[in-house]
Amino acid sequence: MEGQTRDELGALLKVLPPVEFCCIYGSSLHPNNHDKSSMIDCILGVADPQKWHAENLKMNKDHYASWLVHLGGAKLITEIADEIGVGVHFNPFVSFNDKVFKYGVVRMHDLIQDLLSWDRFYLSGRLQKPVHMITDNLDIENVNSVNLRAATSAALLLLPSEFTEESLYAGICSLSYRGDLRMLFAEDKDKVKKIVKGQFGLFQEIYKPILEEYATKDLLRFKSSSSSGHQVNMLQDCSLSAASSLVCSLPSAIRGEMGFKLGERKNVNQSGRIVREIIMSSKEEGAECLRKVMRNKVMIGSARQAVSGLLTVGVVGGFRYLGRKMRKAWNS
Repeated sequence: MEGQTRDELGALLKVLPPVEFCCIYGSSLHPNNHDKSSMIDCILGVADPQKWHAENLKMNKDHYASWLVHLGGAKLITEIADEIGVGVHFNPFVSFNDKVFKYGVVRMHDLIQDLLSWDRFYLSGRLQKPVHMITDNLDIENVNSVNLRAATSAALLLLPSEFTEESLYAGICSLSYRGDLRMLFAEDKDKVKKIVKGQFGLFQEIYKPILEEYATKDLLRFKSSSSSGHQVNMLQDCSLSAASSLVCSLPSAIRGEMGFKLGERKNVNQSGRIVREIIMSSKEEGAECLRKVMRNKVMIGSARQAVSGLLTVGVVGGFRYLGRKMRKAWNS
């Protein structure tokens, strides 16, 4: 399934303008997904979205809503993505070679910024889950390692002292769904559980090196294998110092918002540099603050992207996409 999906997306890329980055994400990576009609979701990173869309409009005008083509073209498409949305323009329901695709176009600078700082926490959330990279001219896979470590720290802060490997991956996966408006009525309620169970081996491939790294820092300890023999039970240090260490490894946008809510103090580290430390009375206080910050950030991002998406795909396309999502939600 994976190789076939790669080939199908590779064929689509040949009829699009050149991209700097491309990855597949979503249900098409699920090994048990045999629905031939499901959309193949992908992210395309480009240097200049307006220039890219202008070229793509000449090549694939039918990928866009007709009103965008006639009223504003590439400039309007880019402005809606940047000013109303979260910097990504999606073209859903693109039919090519008897398959259906949805591709999102993002400025490479914005993608890198989101992975490092969680400023918008939109694409960074998607790249915390298993993805398959097709094109990676700027070594985004290496940049994303910062995002994966931050996701691990955030999930650990929210977890109790003892937990399973599956619970950890569910915690990581759920970061980008906390506060997502679609989860209220247009998403499968068991989505996180299905993602983790269906792609458990892929999660292990991604996070095993990071978990081993955290174990060497005494932030967590592997306790024992579960009865299935495939996952590990873990323990973590829940002391205030360990929690502070986890918070320190969170991205700047999240630390800034937590510092605003809880307060900060300045300290000088061993290298003589001044660092800002979040003031917490306990791990639980830090966890609760992180929940609120993440929920608010995801809620704002999902609302902005929903409005942007409705504008850019049009009313008919918007209801078509929403209808597919709601059917999944109701079936769950």
